[in-house]
Amino acid sequence: MGSDDTRALNQAPSLAQTLAREASERIGAVITAGIDEFIAIRQDIHRHPELAFKEHRTAALVAERLTAWGYEVTTGVAQTGVVGTLRRGNGTKRLGLRADMDALPIAEATGLPYASVNEGVMHACGHDGHTAALLAAAHYLAKHGEFDGTLQLIFQPAEEMGGGAKKMIADGLFERFPVDAVFGLHNWPCVDAGHLGCVNGPAMASVDQATITVRGKGGHGAQPQETVDPIVVSAHLITALQSIVSRNVNPLDMGVVTIGAIHGGFAANVIPDSVELKLTARSFKPEVRELLRQRVPALAKAQAESFGATAEVVYQWGYPAVINHDEETDFARTVAQETLGSGKVDANFRPRTASEDFAYMLQEKPGSYLFIGNGESASLHSPKYDFNDAILAPAATYWARLAERYLA
Repeated sequence: MGSDDTRALNQAPSLAQTLAREASERIGAVITAGIDEFIAIRQDIHRHPELAFKEHRTAALVAERLTAWGYEVTTGVAQTGVVGTLRRGNGTKRLGLRADMDALPIAEATGLPYASVNEGVMHACGHDGHTAALLAAAHYLAKHGEFDGTLQLIFQPAEEMGGGAKKMIADGLFERFPVDAVFGLHNWPCVDAGHLGCVNGPAMASVDQATITVRGKGGHGAQPQETVDPIVVSAHLITALQSIVSRNVNPLDMGVVTIGAIHGGFAANVIPDSVELKLTARSFKPEVRELLRQRVPALAKAQAESFGATAEVVYQWGYPAVINHDEETDFARTVAQETLGSGKVDANFRPRTASEDFAYMLQEKPGSYLFIGNGESASLHSPKYDFNDAILAPAATYWARLAERYLA
């Protein structure tokens, strides 16, 4: 046998790989054939967006569909959350798959025929698509799924605002609906449509918020020497805060301090008594998160004092970092390669510095948070954003295959 023959033999798929690919193609064919129903559901949810803990219509739609397909359905988990349970065989393994349902307080500017009818509220992050994709997988698994164990489908409220994952956990999510592992999936704009990204370890950043009130002594703009100008103090503070990341955080680690709002004064010739700044701090590592929590107040107070002013800092913990578990992420990547083909699995997908409250679930249970490309689209949280319906079938196919493989 020549070297070319040996190379071809080594590159030939194994029987297990061939069977896995055939199973994925079977699932994909069935889901794709019926995907129009779920595109309609997705667009209906998009047309009727609901904010955190107000997802009553969406939750009712989810519960009605799951019940019709034979799931044991529990509603009202953390107010508007829904869990669908499906058991097959005698297997003891238990899998959780999660989708978020809430929308954002953003006025839609897409001009789509199914644009939001709720003024000032829209699905600007794709949770309508996440819900529809998991429903499509749920339908397949109820009608055709081949698995041995327990499937827990978690439809979560209030991811954007309110920490719905944390509140579901506090409401006994994993005690009432036990899982051995839990997985979540988020679309990502400007990644090739239907391509999957898996990240070991930190996948999304923690996010905390701080409000800094700089207090000085106001007065006439013509006599600054009689004042302690909080606007000047704030200007220096904004620059100084950037030194935390550049000079306190290890260059090999990630940290972001963003001042997103500054409010002070009311007239061009009046120096105000105070200025308020609002910022967010992000990181991947807990130790960097703690460093930012310590340095922001310390630097604000010291900077203000150097001008004869004072700074009051209210620092609020937000979502922790999403930290994927290696074993489950490696498994998810293998399933993605079987389901979508290795060419559609991004081996170099990098962590995102946005945040996600799925982090709380990964603190409780092993699992992984994954990303699927939305193709060319407006960015998340843009008033012109829309979920790409072309990725519903691959996302649902992936969920169905992951469930069958995990609960084999």
